Amino acid sequence: MKISYDDRADLLYLRFDERKQELMNRRVTEDIVLDIGDAGKIVGIEILAASKHLDLAKILQIRFEPSKAG
Repeated sequence: MKISYDDRADLLYLRFDERKQELMNRRVTEDIVLDIGDAGKIVGIEILAASKHLDLAKILQIRFEPSKAG
């Protein structure tokens, strides 16, 4: 699964199947759009205004290593 977030648009996208395929979009609420792929399976979920609906800090944990000065 791949999770991406566009902070400018406040859009969170969850992709379950990364194979290239033709998708059909189905809006289920004002802020949630499903990407339907082969055999009618959900392959992605787009959440608009994501920060209003989710605690993004828990979903989008950032990992980093401090640079070594030297």
